[in-house]
Amino acid sequence: MKLKNEAHWCQKHLADQTLFELLEKFDKDLAEQTHQGGCWFCGAALHRGDYERKPRGGPQWDLRFSFCCSRCRRRCTPASVRFLGRRVYAGLVVVLFSAMVHGVNAERVQRLRRILQVDRRTLLRWREWWLETFVQTRFWRAARALFMPPVCEQTLPWSLAKHYGAEQRNRFLDLLKFLAPLTVPGAPDAQVM
Repeated sequence: MKLKNEAHWCQKHLADQTLFELLEKFDKDLAEQTHQGGCWFCGAALHRGDYERKPRGGPQWDLRFSFCCSRCRRRCTPASVRFLGRRVYAGLVVVLFSAMVHGVNAERVQRLRRILQVDRRTLLRWREWWLETFVQTRFWRAARALFMPPVCEQTLPWSLAKHYGAEQRNRFLDLLKFLAPLTVPGAPDAQVM
């Protein structure tokens, strides 16, 4: 069921500076946990090895937090609520736009596409990822059992956003936290687009 205010909360999140600050703070906390835990491969100390990012469609986050092992030199990049894999768009943009395909009218999606300069083919790739790749990951196959009533896989991520009550900022943050394990490069099933 589509309600008039559903498009409003998507747009509100895309313009919410406080949400952007919360996402960055949460990523810093995840980075600190990773730093304190040491290398995932050999347990040695980790050194900062952040790398540049310039995501489109959202805030101007310029760094993805990451670390490099002092002994084996392997990279340890913590989970993120700001970035969804290696995509050039901010994670919240990917989730919200993909959700809006099922939840709001085409005219509003078209207007936002023009504002944020998201190509139609990009939206189609995101939709395909949610409907075909995401549902096949070990992460989703294990996690979907946690949802009662079950989340409709044909309307992902809209149904996931509705389950979380993502129209509220803190609940939307919970949704991004849920998806964060998929953002770890090299993690099993971290096939984020």
